[in-house]
Amino acid sequence: MPDIDLLFRQRIGFPEDEEITVDNLEVVLELTAKSIPFENICVINNNVMVMNETNLVDKILQHNEGGLCYELNAILYLFLRENGLNVQLVRGTVYNKENGSFSPTGKTHVATVLINGNERYLIDTGFGGNLPLVLVPFDGKVVRSWNGEFRVRKEDSEHGDYFLELKLKHKDDEWRKGYAFDSRQQMVNWDDLNVVQQIIVEHPQSPFNKKPLLTKFTDGGNIILTKNSFIKWENGKMTKEEITEEKFESLAKAHFSIQKRALQKRA
Repeated sequence: MPDIDLLFRQRIGFPEDEEITVDNLEVVLELTAKSIPFENICVINNNVMVMNETNLVDKILQHNEGGLCYELNAILYLFLRENGLNVQLVRGTVYNKENGSFSPTGKTHVATVLINGNERYLIDTGFGGNLPLVLVPFDGKVVRSWNGEFRVRKEDSEHGDYFLELKLKHKDDEWRKGYAFDSRQQMVNWDDLNVVQQIIVEHPQSPFNKKPLLTKFTDGGNIILTKNSFIKWENGKMTKEEITEEKFESLAKAHFSIQKRALQKRA
């Protein structure tokens, strides 16, 4: 089995000899957000593989591709576990602020929970451009990164027992729900992740099985690539370029490390 610890460090550019602790975990989160894109190319092109450790390492750490929440947080989970941290994977339901409702795909968001002594924190590297980039404590305290303000609020609902709430810099004037999650039901095996993947791939209302979407953080903001546009956010300012299909492929390779095997559609 390949060395997950070494490969992950090499992928994000983190020193190979530096211990991973709660104190430097935010550095890891930011480097991950800038190095491993949130993207659905394999779903769009019918190239998804069975979720297991071998396939996940092959895709993200050996072929330098990205993935969706269930892949990105799973690889982070494996890396942190290799480094002795007490972590769990949990499922959540994303809230759509545009229509004021939760996703009809149900609990298909996967996030990571870190347990450090008596404290619990939500960490997430698979929420597109909404990433906290910091550890968000379960006690409701507001934490800040250059991407905005974040908090975890305790509230029981049909979707779980906590909410992640956020106020993105330059984008949100008020607090809004990001997703609800259930801290009481951790994911315990790869079958759970395969269930999430199947729903995302097959559900008629899944937002990820219709059009390509790629996003990654940069030093000054983030970049977003869709079938028809390339958007750059830098220091709160947005620029948008309309693109062709040929330009899409070149941008996917140049800015998101998407390789030829992922871009080729499987029959």
